[in-house]
Amino acid sequence: MTDRAWFDAAKGDIPQWAASMPKDADGTTIDWDWVRSLDLAHGVGTIPESTPQSIHDALKADYATRERLESIIAQCNSAFMTDFDRFIGSYRLPRALAYANRRLNDNINTLLHLGEQQHLWAVSRERRGRATIAVLKPYSGSGPSNDDQGMLDLSGEAGGTSAGNTAAENSDVKFPTTVALDDVQDRTAAILDARAERRKAQRFQKRAGDAAVARANLSGATSPGGAALPGGAAASGNATGHHPKPDWRDAYLPGRDVDAVMGIDIETTGIDPARDYIIDVGFEFMNMASPRPAGEPETYAYEQGYYAAGDAYGQSRLAFGVPPENAALGNALIAKLTGIDVRGRSSEAGYRLFDEWPQAQAGLLARLTQQPYVAHNATFEHSWFMLNVAGYAESYRAGRITIIDTLPMSRQWDPGAVPTNEHPYGDNTLDAYAKRQGALDSAHNERHLGLEDSHIMLVAMKHHLAALKAQGKGPWGSTGRAGVGGKSCGRKR
Repeated sequence: MTDRAWFDAAKGDIPQWAASMPKDADGTTIDWDWVRSLDLAHGVGTIPESTPQSIHDALKADYATRERLESIIAQCNSAFMTDFDRFIGSYRLPRALAYANRRLNDNINTLLHLGEQQHLWAVSRERRGRATIAVLKPYSGSGPSNDDQGMLDLSGEAGGTSAGNTAAENSDVKFPTTVALDDVQDRTAAILDARAERRKAQRFQKRAGDAAVARANLSGATSPGGAALPGGAAASGNATGHHPKPDWRDAYLPGRDVDAVMGIDIETTGIDPARDYIIDVGFEFMNMASPRPAGEPETYAYEQGYYAAGDAYGQSRLAFGVPPENAALGNALIAKLTGIDVRGRSSEAGYRLFDEWPQAQAGLLARLTQQPYVAHNATFEHSWFMLNVAGYAESYRAGRITIIDTLPMSRQWDPGAVPTNEHPYGDNTLDAYAKRQGALDSAHNERHLGLEDSHIMLVAMKHHLAALKAQGKGPWGSTGRAGVGGKSCGRKR
């Protein structure tokens, strides 16, 4: 079990957050007294009786709580990183909210499953815009249903029981005539889409304002759009004539003096750090320029026998668990992708949960701050560390963490990343990048385990940098950066 004292300390930070962040990501005024009332350590979900209406009502209440929590969590990063006066001293409150939200999400999935068992609804997982959501549909296996109204007739007048019916159907429980489905639909996709539209409108408004300033600027030569952008398309092109446009990911590109780095990759139970769990972490070290440190073991046995350690050293793999409620539901997608079956990773089976293991978090943070860390699509790892690793957000804001990403290396500097209809920016998956850079045999695929993926990423990065240096391109080109490069920040005034 985790030390529960930090939840009280997190709530003690509420006055700081309330003063700096009055509204959530959806523009709603935050009720901080409500946040203060939550039992973050022991759960904010609703445990119902086993009657259909109770299950329905519990699911409705949990969805409402999750929406409120996640809209607050979504705003915390922006508020923390733009708190230039450092009025907010710690990021532990968002971490505590995310901790509670993960357990709440488990409770929601348990309720969905319980409703399926009792034939209250059928659940399908569907991609809607920016999210995959649970869509509830009337159960069609027993009794009439009214698809138009999203209601299920549970009166039991349609006939007798069968061998396939649940215990609940055969019991003396008096089901209500109907259970509404319209008010227990997952609104995540609609919320994210509306949030994205607001951000788009804000960006448009800002560009319009910048254009107005430019038109009023009498020294037109210096106005936005009046001169070529530094490091523009022509400067960042590759050998194929494909000229990727600069974008925000370029801040994560390495510089020409990059050397010792730590490659890291995590495997999780989903894609949302406020809902899902870290179950596998793998990392290793490699020098991009200087010799491999003397005295380090020269061999390491990766799961893939055809991987050779080469210049890598300090390899480590860490396995973590999930709460019993999460393990009970299983995760077929993750099991197929990674080979990790969460049904055997319950905390009751002896696996420690990463978000309940402060020593593991401290050990990882110490390594992340020693040298730049490298990940493929590093904003993914960064978002998980923000909501899972004690001290990470504070260290990142203070400039003690530097992040390098091999995804923009593939996108900007790899001649093989040619745009196609299927991949408008080129195929920049780790699998494709590693194969183009000779780090992964074409007969094999990315393993989707932390250490093995970290290894092929670093090997690909080293091969790529060596080729770019020989050609005078990439970091050694006209727009290359001195120093180690990567994304880092510090105190701003």
